[in-house]
Amino acid sequence: MFCSKKKSLEVERIVKANDREYNEKYQYTDNRIHTCKYNILTFLPINLFEQFQRVANVYFLFLLILQLIPEISSLTWFTTIVPLVLVVTMTAVKDATDDYFRHKSDNQVNNRQSEVLIDSKLQNEKWMNVKVGDIIKLENNQFVAADLLLLSSSEPHGLCYIETAELDGETNLKVRHALSVTSELGADISRLAKFDGIVVCEAPNNKLDKFTGVLSWKGSKHSLNNEKIILRGCVLRNTSWCFGMVIFAGPDTKLMQNSGKTKFKRTSIDRLMNTLVLWIFGFLICLGIILAIGNSIWENQVGDQFRTFLFWNEGEKNSVFSGFLTFWSYIIILNTVVPISLYVSVEVIRLGHSYFINWDRKMYYSGKATPAQARTTTLNEELGQIEYVFSDKTGTLTENIMTFKKCSINGRIYGEVHDVLGQKTDMTKKKEAVGFSVNPQADRTLQFFDHHLMESIKMGDPKVHEFLRVLALCHTVMSEENSAGELIYQVQSPDEGALVTAAKNLGFIFKSRTPETITIEELGTLVTYQLLAFLDFNNFRKRMSVIVRNPEGQIKLYSKGADTILFERLHPSNEDLLTLTSDHLSEFAGEGLRTLAIAYRDLDDKYFKEWHKMLEDANAAVDERDERIAGLYEEIERDLMLLGATAVEDKLQEGVIETVTSLSLANIKIWVLTGDKQETAINIGYACNMLTDDMHDVFIIAGNTAVEVREELRKAKENLFGQNRSFSNGHVVFEKKQPLELDSVVEETVTGDYALIINGHSLTVYDQWFITLFNIVYTSLPVLAMGIFDQDVNDQNSMDCPQLYKPGQLNLLFNKHKFFICVAHGIYTSLVLFFIPYGAFYNVAGEDGQHIADYQSFAVTMATSLVIVVSVQIALDTSYWTIINHVFVWGSIATYFSILFTMHSNGLFGIFPRQFPFVGNARHSLTQKCIWLVILLTTVASVMPVVAFRFLKVDLFPTLSDQIRQWQKAQKKARPLRRRKPQTRRSSSRRSGYAFAHQEGYGELITSGKNMRAKNPPPTSGLEKTLYNSTSWIENLCKKTTDTVSSFSQDKTVKL
Repeated sequence: MFCSKKKSLEVERIVKANDREYNEKYQYTDNRIHTCKYNILTFLPINLFEQFQRVANVYFLFLLILQLIPEISSLTWFTTIVPLVLVVTMTAVKDATDDYFRHKSDNQVNNRQSEVLIDSKLQNEKWMNVKVGDIIKLENNQFVAADLLLLSSSEPHGLCYIETAELDGETNLKVRHALSVTSELGADISRLAKFDGIVVCEAPNNKLDKFTGVLSWKGSKHSLNNEKIILRGCVLRNTSWCFGMVIFAGPDTKLMQNSGKTKFKRTSIDRLMNTLVLWIFGFLICLGIILAIGNSIWENQVGDQFRTFLFWNEGEKNSVFSGFLTFWSYIIILNTVVPISLYVSVEVIRLGHSYFINWDRKMYYSGKATPAQARTTTLNEELGQIEYVFSDKTGTLTENIMTFKKCSINGRIYGEVHDVLGQKTDMTKKKEAVGFSVNPQADRTLQFFDHHLMESIKMGDPKVHEFLRVLALCHTVMSEENSAGELIYQVQSPDEGALVTAAKNLGFIFKSRTPETITIEELGTLVTYQLLAFLDFNNFRKRMSVIVRNPEGQIKLYSKGADTILFERLHPSNEDLLTLTSDHLSEFAGEGLRTLAIAYRDLDDKYFKEWHKMLEDANAAVDERDERIAGLYEEIERDLMLLGATAVEDKLQEGVIETVTSLSLANIKIWVLTGDKQETAINIGYACNMLTDDMHDVFIIAGNTAVEVREELRKAKENLFGQNRSFSNGHVVFEKKQPLELDSVVEETVTGDYALIINGHSLTVYDQWFITLFNIVYTSLPVLAMGIFDQDVNDQNSMDCPQLYKPGQLNLLFNKHKFFICVAHGIYTSLVLFFIPYGAFYNVAGEDGQHIADYQSFAVTMATSLVIVVSVQIALDTSYWTIINHVFVWGSIATYFSILFTMHSNGLFGIFPRQFPFVGNARHSLTQKCIWLVILLTTVASVMPVVAFRFLKVDLFPTLSDQIRQWQKAQKKARPLRRRKPQTRRSSSRRSGYAFAHQEGYGELITSGKNMRAKNPPPTSGLEKTLYNSTSWIENLCKKTTDTVSSFSQDKTVKL
């Protein structure tokens, strides 16, 4: 893709509506997006450039160049180019496949259809053809094509609702509203086509919550903010249609500005492998130098005696130059020490594991038909090495579905269930729920088991009525009726929805609102309140209030918010009620409920008018506007009269308690991020069993600066110093991704050590074709099969014993110590493979009386022994056999013999005599019994020490994984596994607080009247999920783990 002119950096953007010619002079990008990296022309050069940034690839390319120099090359060029081409090709295919799917996704998005106003009529246009300045029509449930300035909508005052889940993960609907001057355009195509406003705004940026600009139209200027903008990635909801003007398109949209370039991430195993490869390379250099020095010495002392026989001219080759050439020759010969194919094996294994993750039925969520998805194939093994989990609270640990459970009104708790003896009980199933059938507008999903509240309402308790009146009036909920006449609430936060719904079921029904009024139905009677002021919520106030005038002319301030905030603003006469209500709040919080305090204040008419005048002046101020408004809010929200408190339940999601417990047993540290206050955070910790009653040293860090936090941590460490803290061993299914890389390194190390030299100049032990095919044909598939399919412990036992996860965290399965053990094993095996055949062949005749100690027979014997030893070693390392493992392991041996006899055949020698000189050798050597006896002896001598070492280690120092494997084998022979009984959970006994979950700004929107709507389809309602009691489950799990481990240590005589 070429550009004729480089675009200059934008400082501000100027866009004119319905004028493509005007906007083209600024060279704004179109709406086409590109997330792909390559195209047909650039793929090969760019991909090769990326691949040869890897040290291993550059190294083998350098070797290839060296092999083209006859003076130093003792191996033909194909021994290097074949594996190098294979590695590069496989990686290129993988990269091309990934990029193909990116192209496919881009094309799918770019070819979406949108209605664009062109030549005074709406035309269907592909997204990629949309230009800056175009006016687009969106319909309900449609994705937004670009960043738009909202002009008009089907709702009054240009209101529209959007879902921003693709941008910020929030599923609650957000409100956007158009300028009044543009909302009048409506759906009139002729008027929209004549709209020629000019927008001057900020340059493209990635700030999702900020937008500044000015619209100039008809000689007037109108300020623009984020509330007027609909961003690409949003979905239009509950709005029939809307029109918008494109401000940012394609890569300039805020969504694409946030995407950025994907950073390449390396795993800890990658970093360790790179370190080990560098060590191997350093070892190779040192070995080459030592051998080169030896060659120089030999040439100087002995080599001169052979010059006459080799017809070398005097001075043609001195000892130093000979050593220099020999150094490079050894670098070429010993190149297999550097495991290039290891990288390919690791990539293929990661790809296979990513498919396993995608196909895992146990990670499939049927509720939304959502499977697990591995978005990257490069980080899979990190799942077996996790030490910390950071989690949000609301919507992650909890369902974010609020249910009204209890309340305290005037010192009395409503919502508790008592037995016949008057004792509080949680046995709600034996208690009949309060019937709301007399209320046709009641929400049937709400269950309330305390009939005393309904009795108090019917008896006309004024405090109870006032309490419910606050719930019905003090909120930002929007109401509407669906086609069936049912009342539907559009809520900005689930907390408000729960409280308004509870008031509705109890007879105080919020019906509708206008910018000046709120209408509710109080026990069958419609009552309209005049809305005088709306004191909105924000994160600092942690409360919200409304000031209304009732039909009797009284002015009331109704407030709700966090108890710690409202209690500070109560009138002194509330002291006794405050004490009682605080106790109730502690009880609610101990049950894991989220709490809010409810209060009110009677206002004098004269006082309110003076206060309201000051509020109007503050709103019109330019300097310190927010501070002045906040001060006025503080002034009027004082001397409140306490009514009581509410308690709503935000249930933990199904399986949270069990999951947190398993993670804790696996020695994974969990951090939960929440915007709630300290009490809530502590309670959530106890509810999730992150904190337990057995923990005596729970400490709180409350510092506000780095210095304060550091000091508090230091003190906490001093308090905990010296305590014995035991953590369980841990491992899950993903843990197997670590030993698989170790096994690959074993193979590569052994392979490198097998590249031994017969003499110091030009001859290798193995046939050159064997060197070429060993890693890519003879031994690659068994390693891949073990790495992808093997499991030391089955998935159920891994979940039952989370302590198995710990070796992965501590890198016990793949580390430098293990690597050096592998190196020692490789050296030992190399010596056995060389010296046993060498000793057996020394001065020995074959069965036919001919001498068999020739180089070709020796090479075939060693190569055959090597393939069999490696295959047997893989078989011993495999814990979980599948048909694929069998085919790959034994099939590799069969493949070796097939290729061996083919390459040693007369036919292939007749076609390529120089490339296949070992004609007839395989048939001659492998038909003699003594050769097979040597192969058997070599195999046994190579494998037996490993078998003996592992037997003694498992018997004398068994790991938890070893013990569970023995238990699995014993269970298979003894009896089938027992099924666990379903368990129930208990509630925590800790105090909870509540920080009002709401967004700032909706109060201003309500009083402006711009969110008053006509009709909307009903929203879908979520299903409540049942919860499991955790304590007995945890106790059983811990007991099961303890009993299992104990049984292992006690029962050493299990016959397997």
